[in-house]
Amino acid sequence: MSKFENTILCGDCCEQLKNLPLHSVDLTVTSPPYDNLRDYGNKNSWNMPELVCELYRVTKAGGVVVWIVADGTVNGSETCSSMRQALWFKQVGFSLHDTMIYAKRGFANPSIGRYHQVWEYMFVFSKGRPRTFNPIRDRKNICSRMGADAVRQRDGSIKKGSRGGIKYREYGMRWNIWEYKIGGGNMADGEANKLVHKHPAVFPEALAADHIKSWSNPGDLVLDPMCGSGTVCAAAKKLGRRWIGIDIFPEYCEIAKVRMSQASLLWNQPVETDE
Repeated sequence: MSKFENTILCGDCCEQLKNLPLHSVDLTVTSPPYDNLRDYGNKNSWNMPELVCELYRVTKAGGVVVWIVADGTVNGSETCSSMRQALWFKQVGFSLHDTMIYAKRGFANPSIGRYHQVWEYMFVFSKGRPRTFNPIRDRKNICSRMGADAVRQRDGSIKKGSRGGIKYREYGMRWNIWEYKIGGGNMADGEANKLVHKHPAVFPEALAADHIKSWSNPGDLVLDPMCGSGTVCAAAKKLGRRWIGIDIFPEYCEIAKVRMSQASLLWNQPVETDE
């Protein structure tokens, strides 16, 4: 696997994935181009069925794919492309482990005739039961105290527990709606900081980092088959993971390579788990 680890591969993602060994990837985090919401020239098309099959082939048992996507609007109707893509993953054998939401603080384009669109799907697919889950605990509870030990039953009745109460932590596990500021959420270093914003659709590096912390461990292999300016790869490197990035555009591959050559270790803090 050393031939492909910690490299940016330039070319069609489906073809490049065929070179990766079977069951070699622990985690994939990616945001594909969708519904022509950004102009990527004449290379904005990709073979969805083939890509999903290749992702299934290279993903380890218990591995996870995080698919960040949204829908365009055509003739006043949302396309539902994201839902069709989710069904492709299920058809090849992935489980839809969670449907998460990426909420944006602010928006780039105000909507007319409907409420402003400020979120995207983050589908979390797993190959069997996820092998790794390191929950992030940064949601401050209202109070840290003993709470009532009771559970509402299916018939609506309340059944009291036998533990005499539940001790709440000061910080609880975050919910599955994650909010990030858009436009300034990347931490590219040096010259890469000037180059990264040449990509038309950069998502916050903190978003990639939080998924990498959650679904992988140090030393695991993280893949982004449509890596653009290298956001996922940079976060993976900073968190002590091995990484592979793929992109069809040579200009974005060069940006990613510069970024990876300068990426420093910023996030090597321990992650609290349930253990």
